[in-house]
Amino acid sequence: MRAWLMDSAEGVERLRLGEVADPRPGPTQVLLRMRVAALNPADAFLARGMYPAKPPLPHILGRDGVGDVVTAGPGVDNVRVGETVGILRCEVGVDVWGTLAEHVVVPMESVTRVPPGWSLEEMAGAPLVFLTAWQALTQWHDPPTPPPAGSVLLLTGASGGVGIASLLLGKSMNLTVVALSRSAEKGARLKLLGANVVCDPTDSNLVDAVKAAISPRRVDLAVDSVGGALLTQVIALLGYGGRISVVGRGGGTVPDFNTASLLFRRIRIGGVSIGDYTGRAAHTAWREIVNRLDAMGQRPQVDTIVPFEDVKAGFVRLAQGPMGKVLVRVAG
Repeated sequence: MRAWLMDSAEGVERLRLGEVADPRPGPTQVLLRMRVAALNPADAFLARGMYPAKPPLPHILGRDGVGDVVTAGPGVDNVRVGETVGILRCEVGVDVWGTLAEHVVVPMESVTRVPPGWSLEEMAGAPLVFLTAWQALTQWHDPPTPPPAGSVLLLTGASGGVGIASLLLGKSMNLTVVALSRSAEKGARLKLLGANVVCDPTDSNLVDAVKAAISPRRVDLAVDSVGGALLTQVIALLGYGGRISVVGRGGGTVPDFNTASLLFRRIRIGGVSIGDYTGRAAHTAWREIVNRLDAMGQRPQVDTIVPFEDVKAGFVRLAQGPMGKVLVRVAG
């Protein structure tokens, strides 16, 4: 099969399109012929050795996607050969070969049928970002529970995959959503998707602008995919007991972080990792996500679809900051 091979931790720029033997499914695994795959920032981090995984090389990146079941190993009882399925959270693309290939082996517990009325493209790019967003929004209670209706949700990197997923899920929970985006065009589209307030994170008066827009409220929960210098401003916007769910670090290291800023408002910061989902938990969360999107008449957002031969161009687009997901059409 053809696949995009990672031979070193020198970045996605060094990926090469090559030929490798088709993988074979073992017990309780299925072999998929890939139709559409999705790119994620985690792929680029792994390709630079900046991710907590050290897969054998050559490795194949790609964690999301949709494909047709070609072969089912012994013990598979939830899908049939010929069905088209999507991939939920698993080790595909992390510790084992991923979806940037013509075929991929997936555990049977990590495949799910495409929801009725959804396109293959909408399904291909949704699971990783929506499961991440779901955890970010619900992780502060045990069992995981959505924030109370009317809470104020702040999103950094709001036009990215997790940002849009958090926006849509936040609106399904009746939250007031403040979205941060540097692009006026993207900001307008975020408002169409339901954002109540859109602000430019590069505005020197950002904190005052957000406070004025949501007064007399303060931010209850922030989903932060940026970090960097922006984090201190996010903290300044939080009310008493405010929480930050950290899903990324697109802005780099946080400079001069003063932990005292957390004390008197009892601010809590928590990391998000969908690696914690079991197969059963991922399916439970995914059903809730699909039901909420269907009830709103909303769908995952797609920014760009590139041909299989142009995966590197797809990663360039991903680095530019797309409005939604960047997808790869592996087969017609």
